[in-house]
Amino acid sequence: MTGWLLYLLAPVLTPFLVATLLAYLGDPVTDHLEARKLSRTVSVVIMFAIMLLFSTTLLLILIPLLQGQLITLLTRLPQLINWAQETALPWLFSVTGMQVDNINLDALSFAVAENWRDVGNILGIVLGKVTDSGQFLFAWLVYLFLVPVVTFYLLRDWDILVKSIRGMIPEKYKPTVSGLVKECDSVLAEFLHGQMLVMLFLGVIYTLGLWIVGLEFALLVGMFAGLVSFIPYLGGIVGMGIAGVLGYIQFHDLVHLIYIALVFGVGQMIEGMLLSPVLLGDRIGLHPVAVIFAMMAGGQLFGFTGVLLALPVAAVVMVLIRYLHRQYLDSDIFAHHEQ
Repeated sequence: MTGWLLYLLAPVLTPFLVATLLAYLGDPVTDHLEARKLSRTVSVVIMFAIMLLFSTTLLLILIPLLQGQLITLLTRLPQLINWAQETALPWLFSVTGMQVDNINLDALSFAVAENWRDVGNILGIVLGKVTDSGQFLFAWLVYLFLVPVVTFYLLRDWDILVKSIRGMIPEKYKPTVSGLVKECDSVLAEFLHGQMLVMLFLGVIYTLGLWIVGLEFALLVGMFAGLVSFIPYLGGIVGMGIAGVLGYIQFHDLVHLIYIALVFGVGQMIEGMLLSPVLLGDRIGLHPVAVIFAMMAGGQLFGFTGVLLALPVAAVVMVLIRYLHRQYLDSDIFAHHEQ
């Protein structure tokens, strides 16, 4: 029943879930400001201004740069496809013994070469369609208005809401429920705060390293590798693969490929020895496979709303499984089997 309601209300819930996530991330800083003898409202205004300034600055700086690199990459797609057709695939098939006859990228290369210029007009087309659909445009305007407003009020009343929910728990269950909630909060807080910082730092490290190497698409590849690094090693592996292909096509030598491998190797070393131990610690407990499955399952069931709910639900399920495991180990059933 709950899942069916979530499915039906997914379009409405999305801005509220985004606002809840932002409020959850901003509450510790707000509490810190409040501890400095500032009122809750003033603390929320300061935190809200910091979040707004940071996100706006990031968008204004990154979007034009990423857009320029993306358009440049699209213009190079025919060259990339030709390289794959003439060099990469023959080598791969010679090593694996597979047949090349059934794979032909010439048609794809021709289609990209003919139509890449239309990509620059996609934004205008999309905006035109959105403008034509007044209901769709109105919904997005409502979302853009709702998210900051709901975030502000949730931040202001966060402690009150938590206290009210705690007051609804029967006294005899409060110790158990409070312990489980604290464990869930610890897992989520460390994962969200820590992992976002790890992703940001890795994106900067990869981007700067590839820029020093001279890779033309350093920002695009570096930020993408940082973005997918929430799964350990995946960002480094995928980023190094993409950067290696682009680097070989750009430089046509093995020396730059070694430099690119060194960039990602150093990034992985910094993550393993410094970033993850300091920012994440050893108490996260969300296995990479669990993260992937939770996000894919949430997206499949409830769309973007499901993706937003995936990690909190996975954290709660994991904490409950740990609790049940501890209860089982302390039970008479386990003690009887041990004897």
